[in-house]
Amino acid sequence: MEENTNRNKARGGHARAQALSPDRRREIAKIAAQARWSEEEEVDRAGLQKATHQGELQIGGAVIPCAVLKDGQRILSEYGITKALGTRSGASKRHKKAKQEGGAHLPVFLASNNIKPFISEELCTGLLEPIKYRAGRRIASGYPAEFLPQICEIWLAARDAGVIHSQQGIRVKKAEILMRGLAHTGISALVDEATGYQEVRDRFALQAILDKYLTDEWAKWSRTFEPEFYQELFRLHGIKHPGSDSEGQAKSTKRPSYVGHWTNDVVYSRLAPGVLEELRRKNPRGSSGHRPRKYFQHFTKDYGVPALREHLTKVTFLMQACDSWTEFKRKLDRVIPKYGDTIPIPFTEKN
Repeated sequence: MEENTNRNKARGGHARAQALSPDRRREIAKIAAQARWSEEEEVDRAGLQKATHQGELQIGGAVIPCAVLKDGQRILSEYGITKALGTRSGASKRHKKAKQEGGAHLPVFLASNNIKPFISEELCTGLLEPIKYRAGRRIASGYPAEFLPQICEIWLAARDAGVIHSQQGIRVKKAEILMRGLAHTGISALVDEATGYQEVRDRFALQAILDKYLTDEWAKWSRTFEPEFYQELFRLHGIKHPGSDSEGQAKSTKRPSYVGHWTNDVVYSRLAPGVLEELRRKNPRGSSGHRPRKYFQHFTKDYGVPALREHLTKVTFLMQACDSWTEFKRKLDRVIPKYGDTIPIPFTEKN
């Protein structure tokens, strides 16, 4: 029965559409499209950033909507700050009138004349215009989260100077409560927790590190690991270098596969967090079981390669100063520990 009803409605709608002139149908479609996309187009034309994370910051009994923008900037809602400080509608009206008359565009929670002397020129310049951003399908307005402690300080400084009016006492009290709430935790950390941004913050930081060290492209092979590095590896393991001459000098660049495990252990896993895992992803093993390129070919020329060479110099020097692999690893773990490993306790060595 329901299916028949829907079918009849569809037929009726089609019949009505056919009865309209082509111009009228185009006009109706245009109105519908404008209603559907006007807000998104307004945001796009303004070139506003998008809020990737949104939440509510609860501090000192106040609830302030907050967001993290695409570039990582933490924002507190303009309305939320105003409400958290208990700003009255009278100040809002004065603020609106000042804007209409071309006066100072200070936010309503700083618009009172008696506190203006306590607003620094630097802060005043930064707060003249709120930050507009895209929050879903709407345009929101706010201020950098790090301004909140400074805003509270302005009210408290005005109180200490004895210029606060009796009706402004509630704002001073709320500013003091907010400052207490911020005393032990950074405002950015609070916003990250409220929006859930802390779950991806560390990933962003890690990616920034990897971008400095590694690239998706790979360079032409050139000698990066000096022969001394491998000579010391085999010496400390008590193994003759494969392909070496009678004096122990390497004559061939071909080395057993287990040397790669040693190199991962003392080099790539200690350069920076996530480097070894990212190298394995960028340079996976082929069907033959071998990787098509050397790991060092994926390092950036301006930062990664110099950092790798510096690390190799330190490691080689440390190997030359040790008599066994055990001694070397103990000192290496203490001086250049693996990322993610617990740093060993430096017990006193017996002579």
